[in-house]
Amino acid sequence: MKTLREAKVGQTVTVVRLHGAGAVKRRIMDMGITRGTQVHIRKVAPLGDPIELNVRGYELSVRKADAEMIEIA
Repeated sequence: MKTLREAKVGQTVTVVRLHGAGAVKRRIMDMGITRGTQVHIRKVAPLGDPIELNVRGYELSVRKADAEMIEIA
């Protein structure tokens, strides 16, 4: 299982599954990160947190803890 946190800058990946439950999972889904969505990793902050993404045509910053819950292919 590979997570969004392991993806490299410049890579475009597809979301396979969201892990976690309740409010956290709901918040990730509300940001537009759902199964089958293409996600482009734009950049990672110097200390690795947050990760800047391009999802559905808009910019989004995600914490490492949240990126760990997003399984990718």
